Amino acid sequence: MSNSSFLILFIAFIAFMGLIPFLLRRVGIPSVISLLIVGMLIGPTGIGIDLVELLSRALSFLRDPSIDKEVYASVTASHFSVLVDSLGSLGLMFLMALAGMEADFKLINSVRKSVISLSVLTFLIPATAGYLLYGHYCPDELAGKLLYASLFASHSVGIVFPVIREMKMSRTKFGAAVLISTVITDIASIVLLAVSLQIFRTSRNISHMIGRNTLSIFDHMDSSLLGNSFMPVFLLIVLLYLILSILFVDRVGRKLLEIFTPGEDILITLILFIILAIVVAGELFGINLVVGAFIAGLGLSRVVRQKDMLIFRRFESIGYGFLIPFLFVSIGMKTDFSAFSGSRGWSIAGLTVILLVVSKISSGYAAMRLTGFSRPAGLAAGLMTVPQLSATLAAAAIGKESGILNDTFFNAIIVLSIVTTLPVPSLVRLVVSRWKLSFPEAGDITVPTVVRDDELL
Repeated sequence: MSNSSFLILFIAFIAFMGLIPFLLRRVGIPSVISLLIVGMLIGPTGIGIDLVELLSRALSFLRDPSIDKEVYASVTASHFSVLVDSLGSLGLMFLMALAGMEADFKLINSVRKSVISLSVLTFLIPATAGYLLYGHYCPDELAGKLLYASLFASHSVGIVFPVIREMKMSRTKFGAAVLISTVITDIASIVLLAVSLQIFRTSRNISHMIGRNTLSIFDHMDSSLLGNSFMPVFLLIVLLYLILSILFVDRVGRKLLEIFTPGEDILITLILFIILAIVVAGELFGINLVVGAFIAGLGLSRVVRQKDMLIFRRFESIGYGFLIPFLFVSIGMKTDFSAFSGSRGWSIAGLTVILLVVSKISSGYAAMRLTGFSRPAGLAAGLMTVPQLSATLAAAAIGKESGILNDTFFNAIIVLSIVTTLPVPSLVRLVVSRWKLSFPEAGDITVPTVVRDDELL
């Protein structure tokens, strides 16, 4: 691929990523959904134009005359697709690291009972629904059932927080409980994701269906060595990894702030190196980069809050301004609408949406009622847990890439994200205004700064 071909392809890609979300945002469509639509329109999805392939063929006149036209077009499209996927992977890492940095657990003391109730119920009930749904279609695939359970259990901080802030509930017990439980549930769902991925890798190694092309030490050892003790051993490794990583990153981050000022470029480079090191360390033990990046960000959360959060803002600019959009565009490009050609695809998508909405609303409602909130407040809390966006889409993309999720289930998650994201904020506002809800304040609360999903680009 010539430099000129790369430049033209990249300019066209950036133009689509900037222009289409800008236009769709004017009709109220969040930028994350807009970026998914961009990927669907320009990828080989069944409704897209396959922009990369089309331009690669058009640019074949830039090839060396000794190279065949079809070969040049194929190689150019392949190399650029790899670049997009690589940038998407970096975007995923930035997304999860920033999500970890945004967490603030200082709120938990004032709303402990509500947080525990919401965290447990809104994780267990939806996770069970996702597990049973996947098991209904694929009863023998444990990794797939656990992955679908983790997708159902996850929340969307980027949707929840803007609604809480806009409706002036940030300093209330209700708002604090919902926000903190969202973060805790996301952590639990990410750990469950890591477990499902490792179970899948181990099962494939046993049956010799996958090459040993990962960093995980479990993929380079005889899986019979651990036998039935694999699960407790792996969970212990995950627990130790979480604790040690957070402590290490926090201590090193504070030490770096003593040496460098927040405005120095070298500090951003070193912090990025720390995040990458934690991610690689996790991969060595079969812990996916989603978990590693999130834990690294969590360890840095107190560090980046110093000095007016200048460090966080700089990472935020790199991530949301450049890398993270590639993640959602690449996810959209992988959507295969041919999977919906049969009734089975649509039935899975429909059941996925129905079961998730019912399980989320019922679990949130029950949790808030158990801790003394009114019925309308319980309904509002349940609705806030429904949206499935950034983390869910990222986890689904990992599941598809690893081979756990097939196109049908992956497309069902795409449909789920679109259906649950667009109407929910308006429904929450309707419930609050209809019943004129008001909530007591939780005392001295420092509200974390959370980037909204509709502020991408």
